[in-house]
Amino acid sequence: MADQRFVEMEELTISGFPIELSEKVFQKVAEGIMITDLSKRILHVNPAFEIVTGFQRDEVIGHTPKILQSGIHKGDFYQSMWTEVQTTGEWQGEIWNRRKNGEIYPEWLNIMAIRDNAGEIRNYCGIFTDLTDRKSAEKELKEMALTDSLTGVSNRYDFAERMQQLLKTSEKYTITHSLLFLDLDRFKQINDSLGHDIGDRLLVEVSQRIRELIKNKDIIARYGGDEFVIALSAIKHPREAAHLAESIIDALGRPFLLNEEEIYISTSIGISLYPNDGQTADELLRKADKAMYFSKENGRNQFCFFHDELKPSSKRHVVLESELRKAIELKTVKMVYQPKIDIVNNRITGYEALVRWESEKLGQVSPAEFIPHAESSGLIAPLSELIFEKVCEDFIQFNMERGNKAPISINISGMHFQQSQFVSTLKSVFERMNCQPSFFELELTEHTIMANGTETADKLNELKNLGFKISVDDFGTGYSSLSYLHRFPIDYLKIDRSFISNINGIKENELIVNAIINMAASLQMDVIAEGAETAEQVELLRRLGCGIVQGYYFSKPMPAESVSYFVEEWNISQQERV
Repeated sequence: MADQRFVEMEELTISGFPIELSEKVFQKVAEGIMITDLSKRILHVNPAFEIVTGFQRDEVIGHTPKILQSGIHKGDFYQSMWTEVQTTGEWQGEIWNRRKNGEIYPEWLNIMAIRDNAGEIRNYCGIFTDLTDRKSAEKELKEMALTDSLTGVSNRYDFAERMQQLLKTSEKYTITHSLLFLDLDRFKQINDSLGHDIGDRLLVEVSQRIRELIKNKDIIARYGGDEFVIALSAIKHPREAAHLAESIIDALGRPFLLNEEEIYISTSIGISLYPNDGQTADELLRKADKAMYFSKENGRNQFCFFHDELKPSSKRHVVLESELRKAIELKTVKMVYQPKIDIVNNRITGYEALVRWESEKLGQVSPAEFIPHAESSGLIAPLSELIFEKVCEDFIQFNMERGNKAPISINISGMHFQQSQFVSTLKSVFERMNCQPSFFELELTEHTIMANGTETADKLNELKNLGFKISVDDFGTGYSSLSYLHRFPIDYLKIDRSFISNINGIKENELIVNAIINMAASLQMDVIAEGAETAEQVELLRRLGCGIVQGYYFSKPMPAESVSYFVEEWNISQQERV
């Protein structure tokens, strides 16, 4: 290390600095170095000093380090710093200095007292590192952590933090707030028919129109793919929320001109009130969400306030719950498996288990429909336990651990995870099925990981101690606090497919994916990119340093009995490549 080498220099003198050391040390190290005499007059600097500060050697020799002072720190800061140097022989810390061009920049500075053989201080040595790039990166990551990358509004995490602060303040006073939950009607049809690029641009313009209708004190966040939430703060009457809902419906009802084509959408809005409908953000969100669904099922393009008697008008919900209960009882759900590929070593590194259900009355039902219904109807725990059993059965019956010994990842419902008996139930199922947790990975969403940090960390540590690996699913959708990630025993970050689908066409997506990969590496986590469909996407991910990729490019999800055939075909194809 550069500082250690200076401590060991016995030939350093007051009168000057040896030429041979200047050549061997000063010219080589990347840190800026400055040597002064006892009066703090600069005797020597290295090339890195000149590069960072902009001052040439001849411009600073004979001057004191005050020539670099930024004016940010007061006199007592420098007095304390030099007192510590005199007392302990060393000081280190962050300091702001000024370059020759006047730019103020941060640096990490280490000042050491250099003593002669008699133990007397003869010189001072300052070694510093420019922190400008690091600070910029930290600022960028912080903004990424708090902002939805597509629309620029708050993300889930920032919304949760700001709501927590808003409600905490409101406890002291009699203040009413309103929460609006918006879902764009038939947005999926636009995505499917016109493409994700148009869908993304539409979301951006939607957020802009909404922002024009709210005040700075209000909060808007993108909560999901086409879902937005708005916290209308300090309202005097619920009619203010109704008026805003009407304005939003009107604003979004006007045509959007995208690619010279007029696109029409509508929105369904649910409204909850604080403190009447709940004391916490989760309660308010849940009830606004329920009111939104009521609006959607009763004609769309309208708003509805939450009230306890809300009941969906559609018979489908009644049939859906009845059929789902029957499916759980008769164990008729099935699992399919999508491989994850290590693109560095070209090997299969795992599979994701995905649940499928076909009802006699309803036909094929999407997990996007029946899993949320299971959560809202109290069926998520028995459904999840059935999924655990099915995966274990497939794992044993089809010897899915053989060959590459690839682990199976299972998606965990956030609502089930938050139940107090989750860990013990999971452990019981795996013991009963005689399956080792070390062959399995649990995928939890960002929202689930970040909620109730201390309790979550305890549960995750229990699961890790049992042998399970932990993965953060849908990473990058905007909920995680990056500063919190290191607190959890996480093995993998799965980059959300929304970034991968447009990674070759949208530079911002590439930059975000690159930032996530670098951040994961610094936190000693592996990265999995899901949703890769083209060779170009896979090649770009390889160049960015993403080790594991999952998507249709390699394989669609397959039944368990097909996994062994896939492994054989994969191995044959790799041998042919060699």
